[in-house]
Amino acid sequence: MAVTSERTLLSTHPEQPEGLLGPAAIRELAQQLGLRPTKTLGQNFLHDANTIRRIVRTAGLRPDDVVLEVGPGLGSLTLGLLPATARVLAVEIDPRLADLLPRTVADRRPDVADRLTVVTADALRIQELPGPSPTALVANLPYNVAVPVLLHLLELLPTLDRALILVQAEVAERLAAPPGGSAYGVPSVKAAWYGEVRRAGSVGRKVFWPEPNVDSGLVALVRRPPPPGDRVATFAVVDAAFAMRRKSLRAALARWAGSPAAAEARLRAAGIDPALRGEQLSVTDFARLAATDPVET
Repeated sequence: MAVTSERTLLSTHPEQPEGLLGPAAIRELAQQLGLRPTKTLGQNFLHDANTIRRIVRTAGLRPDDVVLEVGPGLGSLTLGLLPATARVLAVEIDPRLADLLPRTVADRRPDVADRLTVVTADALRIQELPGPSPTALVANLPYNVAVPVLLHLLELLPTLDRALILVQAEVAERLAAPPGGSAYGVPSVKAAWYGEVRRAGSVGRKVFWPEPNVDSGLVALVRRPPPPGDRVATFAVVDAAFAMRRKSLRAALARWAGSPAAAEARLRAAGIDPALRGEQLSVTDFARLAATDPVET
């Protein structure tokens, strides 16, 4: 397709100067596909240009970044990301949406259409991606798989040095929670293994179609080296500690260690009070505990 001028682009899609998708365009594209958004796939499509601009701005993208976007849907965020970066690698599980996305981008932003690569796949099952390695994850993640997708991609792709994800507000709170609070749990610790996590703002429900019954939140992560230790072993301790979060670590880790006495011995070897609960430990504490030698019983 020949590259059109900015004037042509503006006259073709006057509702948004950058070619972004407004509510009417979102519904029109869905109607073309005969698409009814499903809760199973977490399909809630962004349609607010100001929110898209805000996400792109908050992501702090560089011109040479390769952005990984999971669940691009009808292309709202994709159209905002493409002008800000070198390449966008969009992973979409719905074949209909994956097929439509390049055409939507070519229609609305032909000047940057060559920066887009679409992969039809389940982000939870991906083991490799085509082209240059992604350096940033920016995505409106499906609510029902947000945490496992984030953790899988951070482990799979060590080149990802930043992430900005839009998730359910409650999930955002859990991911960014510090030790000691009621929201602190398995997602908080596992995300902290990969980097510094913080809340990056709130997003209301009216900027989506269909409108979800909960608010959303932005979560930013900047990668840093993980604490000393083994990730798999550390995550096993985390899972055990929070499986019975109301109990002391001595009780909660009894099965993991072999017995309450063995759990207490390993906790003391790691310099951790056995009377504490899991929500009081940092990811570094969990890694140190996982590295202690098992106690023979």
